[in-house]
Amino acid sequence: MACATMWPRQRRSYVRLALWAWSLVIGASLCAGARANAYEMVSIKATRPAGAAHAAIQGELFKPKGDGPFPAVVLMHGCGGWQSAVLSGLHAHTQYFLDHGYAVLNLDSFGPRGTSGGTVCESTARLVRALDYRTYDAFDALRYMRSLPYVDRENIFLMGQSNGGSVAINAARNKRRGGYRAVAAYYPWCGSLGGARVKLSAPLIVFSGGRDDWVPAWQCRHKRAVGASLKVVEYASAAHSFDLPIQSQRYLGKLIGFNQPATADSRARMLAFFDSNLSKSPAAAKAFAAEPAPVTVSLSPLEGADASWFE
Repeated sequence: MACATMWPRQRRSYVRLALWAWSLVIGASLCAGARANAYEMVSIKATRPAGAAHAAIQGELFKPKGDGPFPAVVLMHGCGGWQSAVLSGLHAHTQYFLDHGYAVLNLDSFGPRGTSGGTVCESTARLVRALDYRTYDAFDALRYMRSLPYVDRENIFLMGQSNGGSVAINAARNKRRGGYRAVAAYYPWCGSLGGARVKLSAPLIVFSGGRDDWVPAWQCRHKRAVGASLKVVEYASAAHSFDLPIQSQRYLGKLIGFNQPATADSRARMLAFFDSNLSKSPAAAKAFAAEPAPVTVSLSPLEGADASWFE
């Protein structure tokens, strides 16, 4: 459940303090990298205003260089909304997609509704309500992206984190035709998948952390899909919010924190998954879907700044 960066407790050693400071520098650089690209703030009318009579959701719209048409990705934050660490992580994903020729809409469901700052994380009832209206937000964003002349309307993808990941699962299960081309869910509540046999309308890839005690990875295992492919990737050493540049800590009693190897691996797998499901590459999509699932990945913390370094 993506949350804000928190100041660390008093460190017992200079090394730990230096590592914490290093993580903030990395987070700032990731954010700065994405911000180097021109973007515009856009407003999209919300089908489910959730309180305001004429509420609109908003987003940062990023366009690659060139005329297009480009494939595109909609990004959806977790229950903390657009807090600094969340934006940093989302901007890093944005930069990666821009570098590979995707347009990006970074969607803000909570800011216009006045529910940013982690208030949604603190209440099960608010999480459930958000899961409902944010599923509508996802399709409002899809319609908006299809209206843009430089976006390939047949190749629009969705990625969500935490509560946004559960929204992504809902979007992949939606029965309507002409939805997202494929969907990626980062550490979602896999109860959204329902039973062991899942009916999907869009290919879905799920990334979970083996140390996640908020939405445990075991809930995502042993699922089988019909209608479209389902792939589950579990990172044994990762906790919740593993792709956000924050130190390992407890938030609302749950373990969260950055895991660089899992972040890098999942981002590459997500791009490969989306590329393989582009409408012009049916053979690649078939080959990707044929990979065994689920997959458990054990990555050495020596490959990067694993969350365990800060414990």
